[in-house]
Amino acid sequence: MANDMTVKELEQVVVRFSGDSGDGMQLAGNIFSTVSATVGNDISTFPDYPADIRAPQGSLTGVSGFQVHIGAGKVYTPGDLCDVLVAMNAAALKTQYKFAKPTACIIIDTNCFEKSDLEKAEFKTDNPIEEMGIKNDVIAAPISQMVKDCLADTGMDNKSMLKCRNMFAVGLVCWLFNRDLSIAENFIREKFAKKPEIAEVNIKVIHAGYDYGHNTHSSVAHTYRIESKSTVPGRYMDITGNKATAYGFIAAAEKAGLRLYLGSYPITPATDVLHELSKHKSLGVTTVQCEDEIAGCASAVGASYAGALAVTSTSGPGICLKSEAMNLAVIMELPLVVLDVQRGGPATGLPTKSEQTDLLQVLFGRNGESPMPVLAATSPTDCFECAYTASKIALEHMTPVVLLTDAFIANGSAAWKLPVLAEYPAIVPPYVKPEMQGSWTPYQRDEETGVRYWAVPGTEGFTHILGGLEKDNKTGAISTNPENHHLMTQLRQQKIDKIQVPDVEVEGDAADADLLIVGFGGTYGHLHAAMDELRAAGKKVALAHYKYINPLPKNTAEVMKKYKKVVVAEQNMGQFASYLRMKVDGFVPYQYNEVKGQPFVVSELVEAFTEILNK
Repeated sequence: MANDMTVKELEQVVVRFSGDSGDGMQLAGNIFSTVSATVGNDISTFPDYPADIRAPQGSLTGVSGFQVHIGAGKVYTPGDLCDVLVAMNAAALKTQYKFAKPTACIIIDTNCFEKSDLEKAEFKTDNPIEEMGIKNDVIAAPISQMVKDCLADTGMDNKSMLKCRNMFAVGLVCWLFNRDLSIAENFIREKFAKKPEIAEVNIKVIHAGYDYGHNTHSSVAHTYRIESKSTVPGRYMDITGNKATAYGFIAAAEKAGLRLYLGSYPITPATDVLHELSKHKSLGVTTVQCEDEIAGCASAVGASYAGALAVTSTSGPGICLKSEAMNLAVIMELPLVVLDVQRGGPATGLPTKSEQTDLLQVLFGRNGESPMPVLAATSPTDCFECAYTASKIALEHMTPVVLLTDAFIANGSAAWKLPVLAEYPAIVPPYVKPEMQGSWTPYQRDEETGVRYWAVPGTEGFTHILGGLEKDNKTGAISTNPENHHLMTQLRQQKIDKIQVPDVEVEGDAADADLLIVGFGGTYGHLHAAMDELRAAGKKVALAHYKYINPLPKNTAEVMKKYKKVVVAEQNMGQFASYLRMKVDGFVPYQYNEVKGQPFVVSELVEAFTEILNK
């Protein structure tokens, strides 16, 4: 009997929920990851969904997936392959089985494996398990029918009842991993707070899924438990990168004592930042959904001029459109944070997939000499840290700053320890001082940092004009003087060069590695996991992962030249490698490049890096 099963202790497990894009797989995955994070497990998630607004039901192109990696200790990636695959229909089984380990447990809804479902999924026989050569343990349950039976007394129509199928799957997986359903109940009641009757029917179905697993014979020999080994006490929550980014901006505005303004235009996968910030008017946040990308950035420049912490958010296509207004902030020397949540390109490209292909665009994709600091967040939780830091740099150095994230870490989630704002560094903009009244000009600078002083309009005695035409360094009047333009170009560059960023840290075999892996941004987890595997196999390997791109850490050249072999791994055709070659004389690294719209696969990284080690 299932309720007599033994419980196996696991260090980590990967679960993948998959089904039709209308089956609520993203919500199912979010609930299970939240339950896991709340009990102290470390998590890493990967939502993988199609770009179609609504693909034909049951079609191969319409399958949506959500993968979560849960660990007793630290986990770095959502995992290459899953230990449990939930396939809610025939198309999901066909397209997602490739992500399952040979030992994986597979859960299917047999009600969605009828003849018509098999035809849509292009199966040739009426036995898809046999046709695909699946030898795994399979929990084949009539989930749709059991959901309808569970809700028969609610008066709900058939379509509404079937929308709850995902909750049955969540309940079944919670049983498999001995999860406390009260956490899932709280999540659902909060999500459907305005529709409590919907919350209660979903909770009823979750319990039905759990009870089915608990009370029913199956081929599964035991359930599992993953005990947390976290040693850092505190309050934790499951948070996506986009939400963490929004919270980082709010925290920075609070610390600086400023209102937060976001000028944005909806674009996948950055829109969630606009959605989240729009909820926080009580914290002094103003959000404007503008008519286009240009207006989003231009309005943020105006808000910055007026004295706010100004942010504009977008993805790669929007950076192209914002570039003129970004340049306006460069020449006016106004603080502005430009958030670029990178996605597959060019043009519309792969709007729901992830790449690192905007790096050279944000470094150099503007007219004139227009230096701009660039940061790249390394994980969903690091998005908070980077949003805070980007805001601090922008406000204290009077410059636009680009913050790069990507679809993988923006939509993915991790367990986040709630920060204590008092422990974060102060943010002190270089405001004009009262004694400057009468002698101040708009481009008067601090001698040490090269940063111009900020006079917020309305400050008595500091009337001034800024604009897109070059100004005289001393008077602030429009100037076409060649020597002045050369000087102003130098001063704007020097101001960026003087920004103090931490040295890049070398992890692993820092002293004597035979191979140094180099990356930036959202690939950190996969590269770290690859390094760990190689070191476990006896290889001498280290990792230098970059968060600060411009300016680069001062120890960059020293680190790049210290090791026998260096490989730069990135999700583009070699942009960061090219940038490093530009900055470090004589640097010629190996390169590992993929542009697939999908995260790196750790096993493939290990194979490629082993080949380099053996050369």
